[in-house]
Amino acid sequence: MYNTNRISFFILLFFAPFLLHSQVSNDSLRVLKEVILKAKPYQEVIPVQSLSGKLLENLASHNVADALRYFAGVQIKDYGGLGGLKTVDVRNMGTHHVGVFYDGIQLGNAQNGVTDLGKYSLDDMESLTLYNGQKSEIFQSAKDFAAASTIYLKTKRPVFEGNKKTNLLVRFKTMSINYYDPSFRWEQKLSDKVSLSVSSEYIKSNGEYKFRYKRNNQDGSVAYDTTATRLNSGIEALRVESGLYGKINNGSWDAKIYYYDSERGAPGAIVENKFSDGFRQYDKNFFGQGFLVKDITEKYKFQAKAKYAYDYTHYVARDTTTVLDETVTEGAQSDDSYYQQEYYFSAVNMYSILPTWDVSLSTDFQYNRLNATRRGIQTQFSYPERYTTLVSLASTYRLGGFKVLGSVLGTHVQEEVRYNAKAPDKTEFTPALFLGYTPFKKYDFTVRAFAKRIFRMPTFNDLYYTMVGSSTLRPEYMNQYDVGFTYNFPVGKGFFDKFSIQADGYYTNTKDKIVAAPTGNLFRWMMTNMGQVKGHGIESVINLGTHISKVNLAANITYTYSESRDFTKFRGLELSSYVDQIPYTPWHSGSGILNANYESWNFNYSFIYVGKRYNGNVNNIKINEVQPWYTHDLSVQKAFALRYCKLKATIEMNNAFNQQYEVIYNYPMPGRTFKFIIGIEI
Repeated sequence: MYNTNRISFFILLFFAPFLLHSQVSNDSLRVLKEVILKAKPYQEVIPVQSLSGKLLENLASHNVADALRYFAGVQIKDYGGLGGLKTVDVRNMGTHHVGVFYDGIQLGNAQNGVTDLGKYSLDDMESLTLYNGQKSEIFQSAKDFAAASTIYLKTKRPVFEGNKKTNLLVRFKTMSINYYDPSFRWEQKLSDKVSLSVSSEYIKSNGEYKFRYKRNNQDGSVAYDTTATRLNSGIEALRVESGLYGKINNGSWDAKIYYYDSERGAPGAIVENKFSDGFRQYDKNFFGQGFLVKDITEKYKFQAKAKYAYDYTHYVARDTTTVLDETVTEGAQSDDSYYQQEYYFSAVNMYSILPTWDVSLSTDFQYNRLNATRRGIQTQFSYPERYTTLVSLASTYRLGGFKVLGSVLGTHVQEEVRYNAKAPDKTEFTPALFLGYTPFKKYDFTVRAFAKRIFRMPTFNDLYYTMVGSSTLRPEYMNQYDVGFTYNFPVGKGFFDKFSIQADGYYTNTKDKIVAAPTGNLFRWMMTNMGQVKGHGIESVINLGTHISKVNLAANITYTYSESRDFTKFRGLELSSYVDQIPYTPWHSGSGILNANYESWNFNYSFIYVGKRYNGNVNNIKINEVQPWYTHDLSVQKAFALRYCKLKATIEMNNAFNQQYEVIYNYPMPGRTFKFIIGIEI
């Protein structure tokens, strides 16, 4: 899989930061005085959830998608297996309304609007943060204002203790289901103001695991009940990241290069006793991005971002049959390749009019292009190009315990296509208002409320996909409202070292929802604006920490109640699914994390529960129910301090009770598995 060209690219990627550093002089070693950073009083107005530090590191999770399951209001759509697609949905507003930011710059996919979070490892993650609405600040790019909810993936920055100039961490992971995962992270201090990091990870697995397949007839009798092996779920992937971090007078900058290359099976649904298929997906994802922030004066701050991304996807679907327990591959149904390019630039200006009043102006520009090679398709591909300009004007004001944050985002989209009719230019203005109030100075208690209107553009697939797309689609509009509170209990010398609770009630209304609707030909569906979804729910999060002698305990508990109902009409008529709960929306869900640390030992227990919901077969009837599922994960870690290095050994048990469950109907998940990790830190 990884030929000479890829090895050459790896070498170039590895040494790229050194080329950037060639313009930086290495001063002699100097001992700097301690610097204390002071900032304005910061009050979190928007509901926020975060996993970071040891709590994140000790989770028995394979990737970012697995860790996000522990946030209230988040549903991960997991199609099973190590190579299966994993996407995120917040408050049932749809995957397309979630902005995922990697070190401050959004991960994009203009083709289908979906970010596959299974590609991103937890090895290099410093924190995962979820905001409903947007951040509680205005010093950010226009893109940060342009989503209904945002997830921020923050990678680790080099930290050197004492006189150390080099940090090296080497890990090896293996599992009980044929899984091998070596990785390393190297950090180097190049000067007092510049540091470097390089990390890489290689994953290989055939992805095979046992599962039980059981289905009942409508009368309750058993239709199928068998044990089988999940096939075509293997993966071979290489990830390489390289970062350069620098400090300047009253500011900082960083540059990052990221490359991901994978070949994986795309496991299909288990239907009609078919347990194997021939779907394969090949991905190459590359991006380079940079970030600069500087305080020009005491009142004026400037921030700049830039990014270039190239994504290649090759998808092959072949017919397969099983003969004498052997999978036989027949002719290809489709063999398609897609090539995406993205250019992105952002400039942010913030000015403090008064010590309590700030205003910002952000301007972003983004260019996207999609090319394709589609064998066997006679219809001409549209080769779309999209030019997007975003301008946001935002302001925040603080008065005592009161804080208000308001913003208006203007978006202009222009498209060009080679064939077929192009979508008309679109200009939209979307406002947002956030209020926070701390009524008592003595108690860390904050109440909040926000209202935000946002929209999402149709993707290239929605507009131009052969035989399906519609160039007349309108944007999908979303109104959301939230009321909640956060209370950090005073702990003092009591039993708890930390005890906080937050709860929010929300309402969402999606109009002009983009859905696939049938036409006169049942084999041809069209994308159209006809959907409306109204939702409401309650989210709660409890964080606590305590200690008993030398044992430190920490816990994170979440609970979510949600309703999202379909109010779609077609040509003025109510559909059969009218007021039904939309697919894969559980009424009840929750999670828990318990961590115990004693000297060099660490124990972690985590639990996830997802209640009853319905699959995508339109109606809320008994036959379409998807049963609740839950998992219990355990891990034990032991750290050893050797003479020249530190060694950490970890044993994990995932799905400890071996529950047979499905996140997506007919896509079985793994049962009980064991994972072993050895890490050496120098």
